[in-house]
Amino acid sequence: MSGTSHDSIDAAAARVTMADATVHLEPLGTVEVAYPPALRADLVAALPPSPTTVEALCRLDTQIGQAFADVAARAVDELCGGSANLVVSHGQTLFHWVEGGAVAGTLQVGQPAWVAERTGTTVVSDLRARDVAAGGQGAPLVSAFDVLWLHDRPGVTAALNLGGIANVTVVAAGRDPVAFDTGPANALVDAAVVRLTGGTEAFDRDGALAAAGTVDEDLLERLLDEPYYARPAPKTTGKELFHPGYLDEIFAAAAATTATAAAEHGAGGAAADGASVSSAAQPSPGADLVATLTELTARTVADAVLAHGATSVVASGGGTRNPVLMARLAAHLPGVEVLTSDDLGIPSQAKEALAFAVLGFLTVHGVPASVASCTGARGARVLGSITPGDLWPPAQAAAAPPARLVVGAPPQPAAPGTAASPAAASPATAGPAVASPATASPAAVSTSVSVPSTLAEDQR
Repeated sequence: MSGTSHDSIDAAAARVTMADATVHLEPLGTVEVAYPPALRADLVAALPPSPTTVEALCRLDTQIGQAFADVAARAVDELCGGSANLVVSHGQTLFHWVEGGAVAGTLQVGQPAWVAERTGTTVVSDLRARDVAAGGQGAPLVSAFDVLWLHDRPGVTAALNLGGIANVTVVAAGRDPVAFDTGPANALVDAAVVRLTGGTEAFDRDGALAAAGTVDEDLLERLLDEPYYARPAPKTTGKELFHPGYLDEIFAAAAATTATAAAEHGAGGAAADGASVSSAAQPSPGADLVATLTELTARTVADAVLAHGATSVVASGGGTRNPVLMARLAAHLPGVEVLTSDDLGIPSQAKEALAFAVLGFLTVHGVPASVASCTGARGARVLGSITPGDLWPPAQAAAAPPARLVVGAPPQPAAPGTAASPAAASPATAGPAVASPATASPAAVSTSVSVPSTLAEDQR
């Protein structure tokens, strides 16, 4: 898959098994390949609010599918010993259609037939559309993984993904989980860095620009006035709203407000009392702008987390590599434990990929892999479309949905002549599953979580 930063195609491999209502996840490693420059340029040119054509969409669907196929084949060879039972391909999101807070449609491209043909492996793709058709937001789908993995932790845990857009899943014993997009994570910071560096840098490496800048409080307050932040969950957003031109719109609105104020208070563009024009009327100097946008992410995430009473945050995604962002987030969350998913056995750069591997695994076993209280759908649904590989079907339907997810290998069958461990009896397996995004070594930590089966909720 490739996320909303659309800078690379990432694959994560895992061995996934299920027995006695427990999903066992063994990360096997990751592969990350930069988008071919010409293909990335075509992709960026087609993103909203830019106009595009049916021809451009067809070309992107084909060429991204072919690029994904190459990465999937490499992952199978390098991480799975040359053989996998299933590939889960999220695709590349081009548009997430939101009207009046409801999602009317969502479009991910990257034709899965190319992946199936290249690898010979069954492919699960287009996982978001079924949830949308059931009245849901189609996101955050990773919430199903979070619920299985984290629900039995003490207190209230917020699983946080810091990609282009930030999303959280809030889980606690005894109450329905909730999930939603909080707003931009890296999207606006990345856009500012690209503009400031003329495209030589695509992100704020190690938070260096943010560390060198000062937050522009006037601009920050204007950014925080965005109506999206006040909307209730479930809600989702994307670069349809937080696109590179979003900052231009903010600056233009600020300039218009300042011009009006200047005209009202006298000529010369200054207030009658000699006060200077608001700094929000013009873009901040480079480092200050990046510092302000980084603070915006920290503030909006922290506000969302605190509103739901979180006592701990488990962060993952590219934003965890930004020490300034992580420090500012912690500063806004006094008394809240801030961890990364690495601390619990899931590589933070591969967590979303591994989550989609599990969702695809559940799909081929006929198990619903969405949580209605998280996406707003009418009920849980089996997700995605299946493109058969050379061996079909890849798995038998599961007898019942899982109730927990464990990071690590399942217990081994007992030696002949000894009693077998119940957890090792008759596992249903989809073997190594390939998905994305990623980077980091596989984890060996085993963390067991048991919850009531939220995935078994009414499918009306």
